Amino acid sequence: TYAPKLILLDISDINCIQDVAREILNCYGCVDILINNASMKVKGAVQSISLELDKKIMDANYFGPITLTKAILPNMISRRTGQIVLINSIQGKIGIPFRAAYAASKHAAVGFFDCLRAEMEEFDISVSTVNPTFICSYHRQPAPGNWEASIWK
Repeated sequence: TYAPKLILLDISDINCIQDVAREILNCYGCVDILINNASMKVKGAVQSISLELDKKIMDANYFGPITLTKAILPNMISRRTGQIVLINSIQGKIGIPFRAAYAASKHAAVGFFDCLRAEMEEFDISVSTVNPTFICSYHRQPAPGNWEASIWK
Protein backbone atom coordinates (compact mmCIF):
# COMPACT_ATOMS: atom_id res chain seq x y z
CA THR A 1 0.00 0.00 0.00
CA TYR A 2 1.18 3.48 -0.82
CA ALA A 3 0.45 6.63 1.10
CA PRO A 4 -1.40 9.14 -1.08
CA LYS A 5 0.65 12.00 -2.42
CA LEU A 6 -0.84 15.23 -3.73
CA ILE A 7 0.86 16.46 -6.88
CA LEU A 8 -0.49 19.62 -8.47
CA LEU A 9 -0.58 19.80 -12.25
CA ASP A 10 -1.90 22.41 -14.63
CA ILE A 11 -2.65 20.16 -17.60
CA SER A 12 -2.62 23.18 -19.94
CA ASP A 13 1.01 23.95 -18.99
CA ILE A 14 2.71 21.49 -21.31
CA ASN A 15 6.20 22.45 -20.07
CA CYS A 16 5.66 21.10 -16.55
CA ILE A 17 4.04 17.76 -17.45
CA GLN A 18 7.30 15.84 -18.01
CA ASP A 19 8.58 16.90 -14.56
CA VAL A 20 5.32 15.89 -12.87
CA ALA A 21 5.31 12.50 -14.61
CA ARG A 22 8.93 11.94 -13.54
CA GLU A 23 8.01 12.87 -9.95
CA ILE A 24 5.15 10.36 -9.97
CA LEU A 25 7.30 7.58 -11.39
CA ASN A 26 10.13 8.34 -8.93
CA CYS A 27 7.67 8.20 -6.04
CA TYR A 28 5.72 5.07 -6.97
CA GLY A 29 7.82 3.35 -9.63
CA CYS A 30 4.93 2.89 -12.04
CA VAL A 31 1.43 3.94 -13.00
CA ASP A 32 -1.08 1.12 -13.38
CA ILE A 33 -4.03 3.25 -14.50
CA LEU A 34 -3.85 6.72 -16.00
CA ILE A 35 -7.16 8.57 -16.15
CA ASN A 36 -7.06 11.74 -18.24
CA ASN A 37 -10.02 13.73 -16.93
CA ALA A 38 -9.06 17.42 -17.08
CA SER A 39 -10.88 19.71 -19.44
CA MET A 40 -11.45 23.33 -20.34
CA LYS A 41 -14.16 24.87 -22.50
CA VAL A 42 -15.51 28.21 -23.56
CA LYS A 43 -18.81 29.16 -25.15
CA GLY A 44 -18.88 31.66 -27.97
CA ALA A 45 -19.19 32.22 -31.69
CA VAL A 46 -16.16 31.22 -33.73
CA GLN A 47 -15.48 34.80 -34.79
CA SER A 48 -15.55 36.05 -31.19
CA ILE A 49 -13.07 33.53 -29.75
CA SER A 50 -9.43 34.55 -30.13
CA LEU A 51 -6.81 32.25 -31.59
CA GLU A 52 -5.00 32.56 -28.25
CA LEU A 53 -7.99 31.07 -26.47
CA ASP A 54 -8.36 28.34 -29.14
CA LYS A 55 -4.73 27.36 -28.44
CA LYS A 56 -5.24 27.37 -24.65
CA ILE A 57 -8.21 25.03 -25.00
CA MET A 58 -6.27 22.77 -27.37
CA ASP A 59 -3.38 22.67 -24.85
CA ALA A 60 -5.67 21.65 -22.00
CA ASN A 61 -7.89 19.19 -23.86
CA TYR A 62 -5.52 17.67 -26.40
CA PHE A 63 -1.82 18.39 -25.85
CA GLY A 64 -2.08 18.06 -22.05
CA PRO A 65 -3.51 14.53 -22.01
CA ILE A 66 -1.28 13.27 -24.82
CA THR A 67 1.84 14.79 -23.24
CA LEU A 68 1.06 13.14 -19.90
CA THR A 69 0.22 9.86 -21.62
CA LYS A 70 3.46 9.91 -23.62
CA ALA A 71 5.43 10.58 -20.43
CA ILE A 72 3.89 7.58 -18.61
CA LEU A 73 3.68 5.24 -21.62
CA PRO A 74 7.32 4.01 -21.76
CA ASN A 75 6.98 2.68 -18.21
CA MET A 76 3.78 0.83 -19.12
CA ILE A 77 5.32 -0.56 -22.31
CA SER A 78 8.39 -1.82 -20.43
CA ARG A 79 6.13 -3.59 -17.92
CA ARG A 80 3.75 -4.74 -20.70
CA THR A 81 0.73 -3.75 -18.63
CA GLY A 82 -1.40 -0.74 -17.87
CA GLN A 83 -4.63 1.04 -18.60
CA ILE A 84 -5.11 4.49 -20.07
CA VAL A 85 -8.51 6.17 -19.94
CA LEU A 86 -9.59 9.38 -21.63
CA ILE A 87 -12.68 10.99 -20.17
CA ASN A 88 -13.69 13.05 -23.18
CA SER A 89 -17.08 14.35 -24.34
CA ILE A 90 -19.86 13.53 -26.76
CA GLN A 91 -18.61 16.65 -28.53
CA GLY A 92 -15.58 14.59 -29.52
CA LYS A 93 -18.01 12.80 -31.83
CA ILE A 94 -20.39 15.62 -32.81
CA GLY A 95 -20.07 19.38 -32.78
CA ILE A 96 -22.65 21.87 -31.64
CA PRO A 97 -22.82 25.62 -32.27
CA PHE A 98 -20.75 27.96 -30.08
CA ARG A 99 -18.35 25.23 -28.94
CA ALA A 100 -15.97 25.01 -31.94
CA ALA A 101 -12.67 25.16 -30.03
CA TYR A 102 -13.88 22.68 -27.43
CA ALA A 103 -15.32 20.26 -29.99
CA ALA A 104 -12.18 20.46 -32.13
CA SER A 105 -9.93 19.64 -29.17
CA LYS A 106 -12.16 16.73 -28.17
CA HIS A 107 -12.27 15.39 -31.76
CA ALA A 108 -8.46 15.52 -31.86
CA ALA A 109 -8.18 13.67 -28.56
CA VAL A 110 -10.53 10.90 -29.72
CA GLY A 111 -8.47 10.46 -32.89
CA PHE A 112 -5.21 10.26 -30.97
CA PHE A 113 -6.47 7.77 -28.37
CA ASP A 114 -8.17 5.61 -31.03
CA CYS A 115 -4.80 5.28 -32.79
CA LEU A 116 -3.01 4.69 -29.49
CA ARG A 117 -5.45 1.88 -28.65
CA ALA A 118 -4.51 0.02 -31.83
CA GLU A 119 -0.78 0.53 -31.24
CA MET A 120 -0.85 -0.60 -27.59
CA GLU A 121 -2.68 -3.86 -28.20
CA GLU A 122 0.61 -5.73 -28.71
CA PHE A 123 1.83 -4.53 -25.29
CA ASP A 124 -1.36 -5.59 -23.45
CA ILE A 125 -2.07 -1.96 -22.55
CA SER A 126 -5.76 -1.09 -22.56
CA VAL A 127 -6.80 2.30 -23.94
CA SER A 128 -10.38 3.47 -23.41
CA THR A 129 -12.30 6.61 -24.26
CA VAL A 130 -15.43 7.64 -22.40
CA ASN A 131 -17.65 10.18 -24.15
CA PRO A 132 -20.37 11.29 -21.73
CA THR A 133 -23.13 13.64 -22.77
CA PHE A 134 -23.42 17.05 -21.18
CA ILE A 135 -22.25 17.43 -17.59
CA CYS A 136 -22.43 20.24 -15.08
CA SER A 137 -19.05 21.98 -14.81
CA TYR A 138 -17.63 24.65 -12.59
CA HIS A 139 -18.08 28.06 -14.21
CA ARG A 140 -17.14 31.61 -13.31
CA GLN A 141 -19.03 34.58 -14.70
CA PRO A 142 -16.59 36.71 -16.71
CA ALA A 143 -15.77 40.30 -15.98
CA PRO A 144 -16.09 42.52 -19.06
CA GLY A 145 -13.08 42.01 -21.35
CA ASN A 146 -11.77 39.06 -19.32
CA TRP A 147 -11.95 36.01 -21.61
CA GLU A 148 -10.02 33.81 -19.20
CA ALA A 149 -12.82 34.08 -16.66
CA SER A 150 -15.28 32.75 -19.24
CA ILE A 151 -13.48 29.40 -19.38
CA TRP A 152 -15.27 26.40 -17.92
CA LYS A 153 -13.00 24.10 -15.93
